Amino acid sequence: MAVRTHVPWYWRILATIAVLSISFALAGWIYDAGRKIAGFDRRETEQEMAALRERVETLQKEAAKLQALANASESNLQIERTAQQQFIQQIKTLEIENSQLKEELAFFESLASSDKAGVTISRLQVAPEGDQGQYRYRFLAATQGGKKDREFSGSIQLVIALQQDDKSATMILPPPRETGKQNFSISFKHFQRVDGTFEIPVEARVTRVEVRLMQGGITAASQTVIL
Repeated sequence: MAVRTHVPWYWRILATIAVLSISFALAGWIYDAGRKIAGFDRRETEQEMAALRERVETLQKEAAKLQALANASESNLQIERTAQQQFIQQIKTLEIENSQLKEELAFFESLASSDKAGVTISRLQVAPEGDQGQYRYRFLAATQGGKKDREFSGSIQLVIALQQDDKSATMILPPPRETGKQNFSISFKHFQRVDGTFEIPVEARVTRVEVRLMQGGITAASQTVIL
């Protein structure tokens, strides 16, 4: 016959929990001790990983700063290149204008020294512009002779030679019935730069343009350009 002490059930549960807790704690201690013995320390590893994360973040920030500086440098370099190209283009333009001014000065000096009175046309240019069939013309009109009050008053006439469907044609602007049209009237002292446009049929092609300065129904000066 055996005598057993009666233990309440809740004491048994508490004892079981205590034993399991001690077992888990002991197992964890043994695990950590084993990793330390093997040269592995979790806390040190976590510290090292945190330090590496901080280092990575620092390097990323430095890389972003360097990238921003590189972009700014590239942008500044591009701006400098663009400015340099603009300066070069401006220099070329000024050189061309200077050359043209020298030629015009020589031209005006020759006109001033001429004993022959009258009017002349120079530097006639005709070129397509804008929509098909539109052309722009430019020329320089000047009076010559020794008089200080040299003046011309008259009109401009364009004689345009066309080629269309293998046929030649001539167009006169302004038409004879519109000779006094304001757009073609001209009046100046000494010289004037003239800039205007004209339009031809789309199917036609300009082959030659003659510009005339008319006065009293008579051609006072003319110049022709072949396209």
